[in-house]
Amino acid sequence: MRQELLSLPKTLAEDVARNLVMVARLIDEDPDGAYEYSKIALRLASRVAAVREAAGFAAYATHKYSEALSEFRAARRMTGNADLWPLMADCERGLGRPEKALEMAGAPEVQKLDKAGQVEMRLVAAGARRDLDQIDAAIVTLQSPELASSSIQPWTARLRYAYADALLAAEREDEAREWFAKAVESDKDGTTDASDRLAELDGVEFVDALDESADDSEQEASEKAGSDTVVTDASSDEPSDEDDIADEDDIDDEDDIDDDSDDEVATDELREDGDAVAVADAEVDADDAGIEGVADRQADEDGSGDRESGRTERDSD
Repeated sequence: MRQELLSLPKTLAEDVARNLVMVARLIDEDPDGAYEYSKIALRLASRVAAVREAAGFAAYATHKYSEALSEFRAARRMTGNADLWPLMADCERGLGRPEKALEMAGAPEVQKLDKAGQVEMRLVAAGARRDLDQIDAAIVTLQSPELASSSIQPWTARLRYAYADALLAAEREDEAREWFAKAVESDKDGTTDASDRLAELDGVEFVDALDESADDSEQEASEKAGSDTVVTDASSDEPSDEDDIADEDDIDDEDDIDDDSDDEVATDELREDGDAVAVADAEVDADDAGIEGVADRQADEDGSGDRESGRTERDSD
């Protein structure tokens, strides 16, 4: 690619290179974004094979098969390279022409492909057979030394996966499960969903942790349970009428006990010291207001002060 860009003016070459870098960076995660960058590069340098090839990959990733096929053909004419042959055949499939894809699978160009290209061509041919509802033929197409090999290659997971999927379509479930398991073993990068397919065959169900409907149901159930608990707690904490009556009786009993105790103390004090009582009587006669002030302070300190003051006044009379 660098050699091809050297044929362009420096500033133009830099602009084209930046757009091609963005195509490569986005094509897996954001195909539409990659496609837009490829169109810019194509406008800048449509006579550069690398640009036509990148535009073809971006169109292929966004399922624009007619446009992709046109760009791949242009790139192949410029380079004479057969590496894009399987992709061109798959574009024919995408355009609803599986017979054309099978014709390309038997063309001499296939012999010019490396091992990875030949495996890719086999996958395309098997897909074309399935497009034609030729399931058994698709299974036979995939049976190859590459499939039987225990060596793990970049294409191994996809080849095993395609074979397992074809077996499942032929209702050969036990064999399909075996090959899905083999695909999982070789798929270290997670390029396929073989693990999910295997789990489905084993009857394992997956729950989406981000399922909003399930979260809402759980939240509603939790809120309902919480409200029931609050009502129960509130009803248990609320005092009953019987409890109020019992509390009032307890208070009255305590007051009676306090009154009796105060009376006994006052009587004992009067008996022990009659002079003190006489002095108290004189003080009462001399200054009623003072006694009332003392009684008030005693009432603040003792809930029974009012009753003691009353007794004192009666004694003085």
